[in-house]
Amino acid sequence: MSSQDIPEENLPAEQDTAHGAVTVADEQNPFADPGLPPHEHRIQDIDELAAKRSERTVAMLFTVSMLATLGFIAAYVTIPNDRSIFVFPIGHISAMNFALGLTLGVALFTIGAGAVHWARTLMSDMEIADERHPIEAPPEVKSKVVADFQQGAKESQFGRRKLIRNTMFGALALFPLSGVMLLRDLGPLPGTKLRHTIWSKGKLLVNMNTNQPLRPSDVAVGSLTFAKPEGLEETNEDFQVQIAKAALMIVRLQPENIKDKKELEWSHEGIVAYSKICTHVGCPISLYEQQTHHVLCPCHQSTFDLSDGARVIFGPAGHALPQLRIGVNADGYLEALGDFEEPVGPAFWERG
Repeated sequence: MSSQDIPEENLPAEQDTAHGAVTVADEQNPFADPGLPPHEHRIQDIDELAAKRSERTVAMLFTVSMLATLGFIAAYVTIPNDRSIFVFPIGHISAMNFALGLTLGVALFTIGAGAVHWARTLMSDMEIADERHPIEAPPEVKSKVVADFQQGAKESQFGRRKLIRNTMFGALALFPLSGVMLLRDLGPLPGTKLRHTIWSKGKLLVNMNTNQPLRPSDVAVGSLTFAKPEGLEETNEDFQVQIAKAALMIVRLQPENIKDKKELEWSHEGIVAYSKICTHVGCPISLYEQQTHHVLCPCHQSTFDLSDGARVIFGPAGHALPQLRIGVNADGYLEALGDFEEPVGPAFWERG
C-alpha cells in the first residue's frame, strides 16, 4: 500500500518544508537551494495494522530486555565462580562471565533496538528546516519551543501507545538491578570477624623482628616492641588480614607509673600489651615517647597515653586502644590470657 492509494483526507497533514528555498541562483544567493524533497509517508502512517505490528515489535524488544535482566540476576546468584564452559572458538571460559556478558548485552541491545524501531516506524519522521536565530530566546521562541515539544510528544504517540510505554518503563526499571547485583562483589558481610582476632589463651607473644617468643627480660623499661601471635607467619595466605587486627605494641612501664587499675591488672610486672592499630582509621602506631608514655599515630596525630589505659589525649581517634591481657607461662614466656575484649581498630556502626 502506498500513499497514492489512500484518499488525501486520510493522510497525515503535511508541514511546510520549503522555508524560503531559493530554486534559482542570483547575485544575492549564488547557490540554489531546492529545499527539502517531498515527504514520503511510511506504511505505519497510513495503515493502523502496520502501526500495531510495529508497536508489538517494540514491546517485544523491551520485554526481551526485562527477561535478559532477570537472567543476569539469576546467573549472578546461581552460577558458581569456578565453573567453566567451552565456547567455540574461544575455548574454556568462566560460565558466570559468559552468562553475565551475554544477558547484559542482550538487555542493553534490545532497549536500544526498541527505541530505534519506535523512532523509525511510529514517531514522526517529518524533516523540518528551522531558520537561524539569535542566541537569546525571545518570548515567541520560548512559546515555539513549548509548542514543538508538545507537538513532538503528540507525534511520538507516547500517550497513545500504552503497550510500548509500559514495557519501556518495565525494561528501564529492571535494568538498573544489574548494577545493584554487582554490589555483592564488594565482599561478603563481615559477620563477627571485626570483633575477634586470632589471639587466644596460651598464645605466645612473638617478637616481630626476631620471630622469637618474648620473655619479660626481653622487654626493657622505656622500650617499644612489636609482637604478633604465635603461629602467624608471613608465608600464611591470610597473614595481612590477621596481622591487621592482631598486631601488638609491648611497652614496659614502672608499675607505680600505671594510673589505670585495669591496665595494671592486665599487665605483667609493668609490661603492657596494646593493639597497634589506631582507632581512628586503622593506621599502624609506631611512635613512642618514653618520658610521657605517649604513643602517636603518624597518619593524623592521634595521641594515646599508655600509662592511663591508652586513652585518647589528642587527635581524631574516637576511643582508647584495646588492651590484651597477658601473663607468663611455665616456661617463662609472655603469653596472651585471651582475646581483646573489644574490637580493634576504627569504630563501626554495629560496635557495641
